[in-house]
Amino acid sequence: MNKLQKIAELSKKASRILSTTSPKIKSNIIKYAAKQIKKDVTKIENANRKDLKIAKSKGLDDAMIDRLLLDKSRINAISKSLNEISKWPDPVGKIINKWKRPNGLEIQKISVPIGVLLVIYESRPNVTTDASALCLKSGNSVILKCGSESLNSSKALLTCIHAGLKKYKLPKSCVELLASSNRNSFLSLLKMDDYIDVVIPRGGKSLIKAISKISKIPVLKHLDGICHTYVDDTSNLSMARKVVLNAKMRRTGICGATETLLLKDDIHVNDAVCIIHDLIDAGCEVRGDEYIAKYVLDPYYNKIKKANSKDWQTEYLAPIISIKAVKNVKEAIQHINQYGSNHTDAIITSNKKNAELFLKEVDSAIVMHNTSTQFADGGEFGMGAEIGISTGKLHARGPVGADQLTTFKYVVKGQGQLRS
Repeated sequence: MNKLQKIAELSKKASRILSTTSPKIKSNIIKYAAKQIKKDVTKIENANRKDLKIAKSKGLDDAMIDRLLLDKSRINAISKSLNEISKWPDPVGKIINKWKRPNGLEIQKISVPIGVLLVIYESRPNVTTDASALCLKSGNSVILKCGSESLNSSKALLTCIHAGLKKYKLPKSCVELLASSNRNSFLSLLKMDDYIDVVIPRGGKSLIKAISKISKIPVLKHLDGICHTYVDDTSNLSMARKVVLNAKMRRTGICGATETLLLKDDIHVNDAVCIIHDLIDAGCEVRGDEYIAKYVLDPYYNKIKKANSKDWQTEYLAPIISIKAVKNVKEAIQHINQYGSNHTDAIITSNKKNAELFLKEVDSAIVMHNTSTQFADGGEFGMGAEIGISTGKLHARGPVGADQLTTFKYVVKGQGQLRS
């Protein structure tokens, strides 16, 4: 038995222990880890500095560096997130549905853990703690494979999770981290469907496609965040300006950042100008179609680049936005369904009918009205955290929190009934 198979086998055994662990113990482990993270802030910062130094020496881009960074504020946010997860209602053992058959059989549909999860991610070290806590809360064991760029940070954070497991006498194999910096070191795990139940990859499209092609295990996909905001001609200008700026520029390197802005083609010229000028003034590169140029005068005119068809299909993860004029809400919906990634899309409007049409017909995991796409986040949804945003339609869709990391079984109770 090789090392990876041994890890998978131990994770399987740990999952059986976790599946019967009380809600109180699971919550206490997570709370203890949150407390330990606050205690170990300096150690975590030092580990993160090592990762940042290596990342910069390799020439990683600004978006990747931002995702990798752990300062005191972000470390405290991780601790807070774990505390929120610990308080969330236990998702295991819920009676989802129940009914009684004419023959007297009582049937219940009850939530249960999935089993063993393999979570593969790139530069975000906070995924280490989010995934660990969500899996523990939902009674699942987890094998983590972080990107080489976040290995030191992830190890430091995992020490805090293991401290919680040790405190409450659960095996370390409930949460395993593959320590190799080799990106391909985990590939054989993708064939171990006897031990691992679900693979959750977070990263670039090429990584997720490669995993989906190789894996014998079901894959819960977190694909690109090609998110849109559509501003129609009935929108409140003050609101629209603030929402668009936040949706794009609050943090440009996250999957919920708006990448394409759609403007109704007869929106008041001054409204369009204000929105576009706000973005440029904030340091955002604007790539517009032929209609957008008519809205903008010098000195802004020369700062707008011409958009091409590739821009509508690009997740920039940078201070860049593509802008297109559309005839109406139906054309906006058509554009989003053609070029979007089924992640998150928003409409800014005062027209109730347009809002309802948009929310109904845009085929995305999350659709929004009069708010920023950057709220596409499990923490902001009150879940404490998320493992990712699932853009598929099977099992889980949207933010994947503890509830989404369960499946179900049927419990049937009888009094000696026989089938004729």
